[in-house]
Amino acid sequence: MADTLDDAAVADRLRDLPAWTRDGDQIRRRVKAPSFLAGIDVVTDVARAAEDADHHPDIDIRWRTLAFALSTHSAGGLTGKDFDLAATIDAIAARHGAA
Repeated sequence: MADTLDDAAVADRLRDLPAWTRDGDQIRRRVKAPSFLAGIDVVTDVARAAEDADHHPDIDIRWRTLAFALSTHSAGGLTGKDFDLAATIDAIAARHGAA
């Protein structure tokens, strides 16, 4: 099981991910894709990255708006895995023109 990060470590990691915000034991981000299909492509690529990392975000799709939430449920809070996947999601979203 991964070690949870304390508040200071979470704040430090969030400085490197300015589009993400903390919501209790989760970090969250919304992106707007240029089209519905581009949004689905983002979700597909995120799903593949999540499988590779064995760490799965909550994803909500509302037309072109995608909401991602990350937490390490098995650890009961935020871990490095959440921030690593958040950075990957940022890269995937940018690659598809989602902001």
